[in-house]
Amino acid sequence: MTDLKAITNLIEPEAEALGFELVRVQFVSGADEPTLQVMAERPETGQLNIDDCAALSRRISEKFDMLEEQGNDPIDHAYRLEVSSPGIDRPLTRAKDYQNWSGHEARINLKEAVAGKKQLRGNLEGIDGEIIKIDDRKAGSQETPLENVHSAKLILTDALIAATVPVSAEGADEIEELLEEQED
Repeated sequence: MTDLKAITNLIEPEAEALGFELVRVQFVSGADEPTLQVMAERPETGQLNIDDCAALSRRISEKFDMLEEQGNDPIDHAYRLEVSSPGIDRPLTRAKDYQNWSGHEARINLKEAVAGKKQLRGNLEGIDGEIIKIDDRKAGSQETPLENVHSAKLILTDALIAATVPVSAEGADEIEELLEEQED
C-alpha cells in the first residue's frame, strides 16, 4: 500500500520551491491505472496556470525518477500524475480554507453525524481553532471539529464566481491589439 503522507512530504518541498502551496494530494481510481492527483495554488491568487502545472509536474517527476533510480521508488505501481489548480469550486482541505472562504456556500461530508446529519450544506461561518462553523440550510448553525471532516468543497455560486480572483490577464492587451490590426 502506498503511503500518501510520505508522498505528500516528498511533493510539498517541490511545490514550495516554486512558490506554491499544496492543497491536496490523493490517489483517484482510474479505468486503466490510478491517478496521483496533486492540487496546488499560488498563495496570492489561489490558482495555477498551465505553465505552473507543467513546472510542478516536471519537478515531481524528476524527484520520483531520482528516487526510483536509487531504489527508493515511493510508488511501486503504475500511475498517472495529474497536477492542477484547485478550481473555483475547490476542495477545503486546510484549516485556513474554512476561514478564507467564510461566507461562501460549501458541502461538508462528515465521518460522524452532527445534528443527525453526515452532510452539512450551507454558508461557511469560518473556523475557531479546530472547530468549523457552518450555517446549514436545514439544521441551522452547526459546529464540528476539523478532524471530523471526511471531505469538503465549495459550491459553485454567482457569489463565489464574483469573489474568485481571475487568472492573470497578462497579455490580454496584446491580443486585443493583434485583433484590431487584423481587422484593419
